[in-house]
Amino acid sequence: MNKTFVNRSVAESNSYVKAELRKEKIGAAVRYFILLLCGLVMLYPLFWMFSAAFKPNHEIFSSLSLWPSEFSLDGFINGWNTGTEYTFGRFFLNTLWYVLPKVILTVISSVIVAYGFARFDIPFKKFWFVTLVATILLPTSVLLIPQYLMFREMGMLDSYMPLYLPMAFATQGFFVFMLIQFLRGLPTDMEEAAQIDGCNSYQLLWYIVVPMLKPAIISVALFQFMWSVNDFLGPLIYISSVEKYPIALALKLSIDVTEGTQWNEILAMASIAIVPSIVVFLIAQNYFVEGITSGGVKG
Repeated sequence: MNKTFVNRSVAESNSYVKAELRKEKIGAAVRYFILLLCGLVMLYPLFWMFSAAFKPNHEIFSSLSLWPSEFSLDGFINGWNTGTEYTFGRFFLNTLWYVLPKVILTVISSVIVAYGFARFDIPFKKFWFVTLVATILLPTSVLLIPQYLMFREMGMLDSYMPLYLPMAFATQGFFVFMLIQFLRGLPTDMEEAAQIDGCNSYQLLWYIVVPMLKPAIISVALFQFMWSVNDFLGPLIYISSVEKYPIALALKLSIDVTEGTQWNEILAMASIAIVPSIVVFLIAQNYFVEGITSGGVKG
């Protein structure tokens, strides 16, 4: 009788475990379905932009279908020529001329300042840290007029220097804050051992801290790259020569307010412009995720 009771208990336990596993599988399937649906809804405009680039101009707004009924490459051919004396490739290179220095200066200055906050006892450290956080909350538009007047007096208008020169002074508080939080989560054992071996602060930073900061540094560079490529207001304020226009202004230049706009050309060039950001993100996505998750707020 005891054996029968034990067998019944085991059978009931197995049934309960199977029921729980079934519930978990159903719950996971429902969650993945909802996430997949939300992802498709969010990605639909991007897919539509790519597909519309292969449509004739008259077909773009006549249908929501992603598959063009009349396949055409005119948008890419005419859009690349831009209708001016410069091709879209010129505007693409112009973008890189200020985006790459901006990314490099942002990484260097942000790492140095974050290292100072995280590892050194400087006077009024808490006050300066609070000030740094306060700059993150300050709208960028508040600084546009004084910065424009300053660069005008320095004779830097119609050049790329106003777009990347401020980055040399760690003016992006968000990146500095993210690196500080990342550094606070790193052990100091290797740094202390290197100090005993005679390393100075600069050697500690270059040989010990920077390699450990690699995920966070890649996250900073990726963020700055994508934000800078998509920046429209900065180049609009400081760049006045068409030959120096970046991608954002070149796309605006393609919109003719007096005649019918060739949207297939604009969408085709926008599709080309977004490719570098997608490629860079796909290459660095593992480091990007690690840098973001490790840079959370720590006490």
